[in-house]
Parts: sequence; C-alpha cells; structure tokens
Amino acid sequence: GRNITNELMIENRMKQAQKIEAIGTLAGGIAHDFNNILSGIFGYAQLSLMNLDNNEKTKKNIENILNAAERARNLVQQILTFSRKSEIEYKPIKAASVIKKSLVLLRATIPSTIEITESIESDAYILGDETQLHQVIINLCTNASHAIQNNKGNISISLKDIIVDKDFLIPHPGLSEGNHLQITVSDSGKGIDPGIIEKIFDPFFTTKGQGEGTGLGLSVVHGIIKKFKGTITVYSE
Repeated sequence: GRNITNELMIENRMKQAQKIEAIGTLAGGIAHDFNNILSGIFGYAQLSLMNLDNNEKTKKNIENILNAAERARNLVQQILTFSRKSEIEYKPIKAASVIKKSLVLLRATIPSTIEITESIESDAYILGDETQLHQVIINLCTNASHAIQNNKGNISISLKDIIVDKDFLIPHPGLSEGNHLQITVSDSGKGIDPGIIEKIFDPFFTTKGQGEGTGLGLSVVHGIIKKFKGTITVYSE
C-alpha cells in the first residue's frame, strides 16, 4: 500500500481548475443570453404599464415576463450545477437529459455561424455524476468550436446504445463486455495534426496560446470517462 492522498488532492484541484476555465469560456455567451432575456422582461414590463386599461394585453405581457424569468432561472441553475464543488457521489443518471441541458448552455456561447445537431437514440441510465458528464460534453463541444473558429461549420452530438463484445474489447481495453452508451462529438473543423494526436489527453498539453487554456480540459475528460468505467478515443482527418 501507499498513501495517495496528495495525488487525489491534485486531481481534484485539476478538475476544479478546468471547471473554472470552462465557466470563463462560457461567461461571455451566458451574459449575452442573459441580456436577451432581460431585454424581453423589460420590454414586456413596459408594455404592461402602457396597457394597464387592457386586462387581456396586460395578462399576456405578464405571462411572457414569467416565461422569460423561468428561462433565466433555469440558466442560473445550470451554471450553479456545473460550477458547484461537491463530493462526487455516483448514482444513476439519464445521459440524454444531461446532454440536452449541456447543449442549451452551449448554444448561448458558441458562435451562431456554427450549427449544433443532435441525434439522441437512447434513454438509458448510467452510473455516474451529472456535473462531471456536463463537464465532459461542454469541454468536448468547446474544443470542437475552437477547431471551427469563426467559420461556418457544424458540431454534432450523438448518443446511442451499443453492445461491447470480445472483438470490440481488442482496440478498446479497459471496458467490460455488455451494454454501454456511446457518445460521439464530431466537428467540421480543421482536424488535429497527426504528430500530436497521441498527446491530446496528456495533462497540460495544449495547442492554444498563452493565457488561452491550461491544457487540463481533455485530460480531465479522459479521467472522468475512465471513472465512469468507459473509454475515450479520437479520430481526425
């Protein structure tokens, strides 16, 4: 036996640092989305004051204010869920729901020139942590967005059931035979240099300039997927 307390502390700090980096990336888009919601709330409130003598119009405006406020509350809740530092307790989570919530948050932050398409074909549950799965989806899609940059492009996310057999295990060690979920994130970006593709899951490896990324993202994603008893692979052309 050996004492791994320090290793666990460093791993937790890496995860939290990467979360903070991801929130920083999301912040601009979230602020933009929030301003849009607030514009709606202010606009309908002003219309309500102008139509106080018309109960039907005022009622409709107040309903629109409540709908916008609900969207704002949901956005805040998603940010808090993602950023919360808490003890990890693995329990059954519905992967499809987590992916859909992540995409709502991402749509507010990814340039409008990039189309996001989803193909969700499974309602299965996995044993894991919802916040960590959020982190995986947001990180992979943010990386996909960086690959496309401000060009027109597409990010696609798919979720489907697969059965892992002995043949599948040969190129994917670490898995067990049986039912699994396969999540695929792909983009129409510039691809990865074959000379560095083997390094992308290494801690602190990054192709971004100084101050643009810590290089923790994909290594944290790799660690999370391993703890979910899964595996992660990359293909690029």
